[in-house]
Formats: sequence, structure tokens, C-alpha cells
Amino acid sequence: MVATLPDLLRLLVVPVFAWAAIRDVRTRRLPNRLWPPLYLFGALLLLWEAVSLWPFAGFDGRIFLVRAAISLLFVAPLGYAFWYLGAFGGADAKAMIALAVIFPTFPAYEVGGVTLPLVGTQLGVFSLTILTNTVLIGLAYPVGLAALNLVRGEVSSSMFLARPVATDSLPDRHGRLFEDPEGPTRGGLDLDALRMYLRWRGLTLADLRADPDGLRDPASVGETFDPTDGGTHVGPRTDGGRAVDDALSDRGREADADSAAAADGDPEGDDPWAAERFLDDIDHGAYGTDAATLRDGLDVVARADRVLVSPGMPFVVPMAVGLVVSLTYGDALFALLGAVGLV
Repeated sequence: MVATLPDLLRLLVVPVFAWAAIRDVRTRRLPNRLWPPLYLFGALLLLWEAVSLWPFAGFDGRIFLVRAAISLLFVAPLGYAFWYLGAFGGADAKAMIALAVIFPTFPAYEVGGVTLPLVGTQLGVFSLTILTNTVLIGLAYPVGLAALNLVRGEVSSSMFLARPVATDSLPDRHGRLFEDPEGPTRGGLDLDALRMYLRWRGLTLADLRADPDGLRDPASVGETFDPTDGGTHVGPRTDGGRAVDDALSDRGREADADSAAAADGDPEGDDPWAAERFLDDIDHGAYGTDAATLRDGLDVVARADRVLVSPGMPFVVPMAVGLVVSLTYGDALFALLGAVGLV
């Protein structure tokens, strides 16, 4: 393999993104400490190349500046903009910014007489190639989900976006409900928010399903606990890391008396499931969940044995695959446009 030393060092990012993708699938959480070293690493490599091309008098120096500027001033801010608009998670945006810093220009690797990537672009901004490849790979995910549903005989209008699962399996799943009491919806309850609510109340999902009528009464909420961030990896999945079974037994959930109190004017009587109290009580948001969405989601999981779940795909996963495709094949979109004569 023949390449510049900066380009060879850039390959160290591949196993980092592979690890990030695996962890993101398992936990939907990536540590913040992952990104600053990548930013510093990319900045040092960029500085290394800039010094070697100084004073940018020739074509190579000027085109390097243009490509680096596009990557740093367009692709990197684009990641932040996608996060701000809600299209990305925070980790997705940070990963995209890292790639914009590390891969502003096309690398080149000679392997067995073949130069990789195979397909370049006229613009030559490699981070943009990674982004377009990532989007193309991400678009294949709904098709794969539909194929899985079809194999299982689950044919419906939502088969490209969601699949039915056992309600009892929700504590170990990521994604969001794709239904409410009225039917399928794209605005269902985030499963991380569901776990936060259960941990806040000190309940398991089984507890909730065993006594939905009693627990729907807001007056049944007694001692509350740390909701955590709703991740499956945080403490025991049943109680968020607190032993609360005794507390649940002691408070007894005197539903009849509580209902009477609510009927006599208890101000919480208009707050089924204590949804508003939960959102007011936690010190941060619950993944954009409002009280109505939380109530609808709880009503569904409390009574249905199977629910529609949109599993979603962490963008870091197709990004990691897109990085490998970009380093080997190159720009798939540019090749596709070339095949139809558009470039």
C-alpha cells in the first residue's frame, strides 16, 4: 500500500467508527469523550498537509484550500444544522463534524496496483462523499425492514417504518412506538422516555401492565426516583438501579381513596398517569415527549400484548459503513449520476 503518511494515519479512524457503530446499536449512547480526540487528530493532520503545501502558490495548494474550506465551512456546519433541526442526534452531528475535519480531501491508497478509492469526484471533498454514501446506505434500511416484515407475514402500510413486537420486550428495545390508541402514528412515545417514566415511578413494565387502572390515577404516585436517561445500559432495566419493590408494597396504591380525592378537586386529578408531573419533575427533557404523547403511549403498552415499534437506525451506523465504502469504492452517487449521463 502506497499513500501519504497523513492518509495512512487517517485509516486509524475506521476501527473507531466501527466500535462506535456497534455501541450505538447496542445502547444508542456514545460517550462525549470520544469526539475531542478525533477533532484534534483531524486538525493536526490538516495542519500537517497545510504546512507541506505552503505557501499554496500552485494548483495543488489552492485546490487544497478550497476543498478544506468546503469541508470545514459547509459539511461540518451541516452536521450541526441537522442536529438543530432534529434530523440528527447529538452523536450523529459530532461524528459528521469529526469526519469533516479528518477527511477534507480525497485520500489515495495503492493496493495491488489499484488505486483506492476507485471513484472520485470533480469537487474532491471526501467528507461530502462520505455523507452522500451514508445517505444512500441509510435509504436501504426501510427496504430491509419491509423485507423482514414480509418474510414474517407482517404486511401493512407501515411495514417500511415499523414492525410488531411483544410488548414485554420493550424494556430492551430502542426506537419509538408507531401507534397510539387511535392507530398507527409517526409521533409515538420514545422508548427511552418510557423507561425514564417507569424508573421515575419505580415500576417495571410488568407492574404497569398488571394494574393499569390503578396506576393511571395520578394520586397513586408516591415516592419518585432518578429517571436516568432512559438507556437500556443504565443499571437494572427494571428499576433504574434502585430497589423499590418494598416501597411499592408499603405505599399500597390505595386507588379507591385516591380516586375519591381526585373527584373532590385534587388538582392532579386532571393529569392521568401523572404525565405532566413527571415532565415537570425531571430536570431535562424526555426526548421531545409531551404529556399527551406519554399518556397515549402508556395507554397502549398497558393493555396491548403486541405493539408497532419503529426501531430507527442510528446514523453513526450507516456513517461507519459509508466511510468504508468511500475509502474503497469511492463516491457511489457520483458513479450513479455518471452512469445515467448527468455528470
